[in-house]
Amino acid sequence: MSDATADAAGDDQEPKKKSSKMPLIIGLVLAVLGGGGGFYAASSGLLPFGGAHEAAAEGGHGAPADGHGTGAPLEPLGNVAFLELPTLVASLGSVNDMHHLRFQANLEVDKTYLTDVELLQPRILDVLNSYLRALEPRDIESPGALIKLRSQMLRRIQLVAGEGRVRDLLVAEFVLN
Repeated sequence: MSDATADAAGDDQEPKKKSSKMPLIIGLVLAVLGGGGGFYAASSGLLPFGGAHEAAAEGGHGAPADGHGTGAPLEPLGNVAFLELPTLVASLGSVNDMHHLRFQANLEVDKTYLTDVELLQPRILDVLNSYLRALEPRDIESPGALIKLRSQMLRRIQLVAGEGRVRDLLVAEFVLN
């Protein structure tokens, strides 16, 4: 055997040094302290979420301040009106792969602008028809598609009706045949 081979074989026979458990213990102690500090920060209200923030919103008694399950104050409904839009049927896809989308919705409108929005209803229907007609069936099939489509349609309606007139678009029917 050569000297290099003999040296390499001799290295394996030296006793191995035992590793220290101190880094593991320090890591565990720091993890427990970090978790406790995070819990304290969340429950004492230092962070915008957690127990103290929710308890303050609930009035400190476990029941929400407004009595309806959320800590947010409710807006009075006296200034809200709903405008029902007629049912729209739009064809989607190519002639060979024809699908039809049946869509019906209501507009949540500020009462003071209800007559203005009613007068603009033909333009609103035109915008919705144009948007729905441009969709492909694959645009509708994904799980979060309705949320995206609803926000897109609401934005287009708000542009036609004017800012602050239409609050929300409430989808009543959305069926792809």
